[in-house]
Amino acid sequence: MENKRTCLYDKHVALGALISPFGGFDMPIQYTSIIDEHNAVREHCGVFDVSHMGEVRIKGRDAERYVNHIFTNDITDAPDGKIFYGMMCYENGGTVDDLLVYRMGENDFFLVINAANIDKDVAWMQAHLDDYDVTFDHCSDYYGQIAVQGPEAEAVMEEVLGIKCSELTFYTVKTIESDGETVIVSRTGYTGEDGFEVYGSHDFIRRQWDLLMASGRCKPCGLGCRDTLRFEVGLPLYGDELSDDISPIMAGLSMFCKLDKPEFIGREALVQQKAEGVARRLIGIELKDRAVPRHGYAVLSDGVQVGEVTTGYNSISTGKSVCMALVDTAYAKLGTPLEVQIRKKTFPGTVVKKRFYDKHYKK
Repeated sequence: MENKRTCLYDKHVALGALISPFGGFDMPIQYTSIIDEHNAVREHCGVFDVSHMGEVRIKGRDAERYVNHIFTNDITDAPDGKIFYGMMCYENGGTVDDLLVYRMGENDFFLVINAANIDKDVAWMQAHLDDYDVTFDHCSDYYGQIAVQGPEAEAVMEEVLGIKCSELTFYTVKTIESDGETVIVSRTGYTGEDGFEVYGSHDFIRRQWDLLMASGRCKPCGLGCRDTLRFEVGLPLYGDELSDDISPIMAGLSMFCKLDKPEFIGREALVQQKAEGVARRLIGIELKDRAVPRHGYAVLSDGVQVGEVTTGYNSISTGKSVCMALVDTAYAKLGTPLEVQIRKKTFPGTVVKKRFYDKHYKK
């Protein structure tokens, strides 16, 4: 089956991007270099094509009740314009996906899901519609999306795109009318820096991209640095730090699971995991060496395998070789000495916090 292409694909090719498959799409991995693009986001402003992400709109009398039923976080009586991060879980507590829920208005919710999971997520959500009085609009094919990220993101949004956004606080959303269409503008991000997302028709997103590229005030950024940026601040990637057999409790994300709210799918399993503990936990490891730990590499204690690396890099912002790893809970305590096997050698390391670099969000 051929990979899909986003509405900006030809623009990435024209910029000489390295294109590679990701989540069923041909996506730009880098334009100049991952280090270059990573530093642009940390220090100035970078722009990502995230049109591959999926979008679902839930409206109707039971919309809040339905979303609360499939979502681990609690959206009850949330103010309009509020955004929530959380998970959808299977009955056994495994993760269907992690996602954002935007409250657009009363009984009107906009869900943003991971590209690789779109078909699976939509089928799972539709299978749980039951007798809820809602309209379910799978609108992924309509929306293009760009993410403008970095300390200069607000100025670039306002001055280059003419989109007023300074009043948006972190994890809030609004709609604007532009060029005869309704555009969604939110302030979240996956980089640990301040940033915004713009959702609109393909033509609208292409025009915004052209304005940004012509401005000289931001760098186009690929999925390569998107991964290094999110990793440094301890944000999970579905398929690495979350999966159908890695629950939010195992991943250290229980703060996004409101176990005291009424029934939601997977709640009982998560309550049990919280009470009884889990067999494996996600941790951070800092190596004493420059060797780079990669996904799937074995984590050892005194030569015996006790886990494996989920994501690892030589951190661009800190210069340290670090990784996230899923290990047996007995080895998850901060300060525990462990080793990572990299090819035929083992390298000593220590369990540290999963956030290797401090976030710089707009308060």
